[in-house]
Amino acid sequence: MSETKEPIFRYGKTEIEYLKQRDPKLGALIDQIGPIERAVDTDLFSAIVHHIVGQQISTKAQQTIWQRMRDGLGEIRAETILAAGIERLQAFGMTYKKAAYIEDCARKVTTGELDLDQLPRLPDAEVIRQLVSLNGIGVWTAEMILLFCLQRPDVFSYGDLAILRGLRMVYHHRKIDRKLFAKYRRRFSPYGSVASLYLWAIAGGAVEGMKDYAPKPVQSKPAKRKSLVRVQE
Repeated sequence: MSETKEPIFRYGKTEIEYLKQRDPKLGALIDQIGPIERAVDTDLFSAIVHHIVGQQISTKAQQTIWQRMRDGLGEIRAETILAAGIERLQAFGMTYKKAAYIEDCARKVTTGELDLDQLPRLPDAEVIRQLVSLNGIGVWTAEMILLFCLQRPDVFSYGDLAILRGLRMVYHHRKIDRKLFAKYRRRFSPYGSVASLYLWAIAGGAVEGMKDYAPKPVQSKPAKRKSLVRVQE
């Protein structure tokens, strides 16, 4: 029996050819790297919970907690979260604050305060506005949910450090401020999501020999210690 493959972010020749035409420098790197397959989570509630779990911890720790939750709860749904309660959620290895955020999200979904079925039909800005109204969800997390759950085509996040690193590496910038970032956002639109995939790959070392041009932090010199040796007169 063949294994069921995880769904991946959908893009193709149209997006690639557009980016190559708009930016030959990035286009050459796209050709060098080749197709990128990034898994997506089509379950919106599960994706929100997964992102809250993973905040400010390592990928390995996130995977461990997530597997415990799936083993313990079965399906990650609002009903199973509310039935578990905060103490049981904590027992999977997360902080009290994260458990409270997740329970609050589940409650708002159950009461209809947050209508997850409606979100896929809303424009990007409105999806972000509704998601950031949840405790524990910031703009960057909302943007990642737009890309890796709703598969929106034009997500290009200034709050993503790896994208900023990728831009510095490709274009030899020492710093990416908001004005410069907006220039690249306009250049890659309406396919910023695919540009993001390739900049993440570049930032992660997909192209040998590329470096980050950010200035290295200046190390302060240690203060000179006064000599304890007495000078003979």
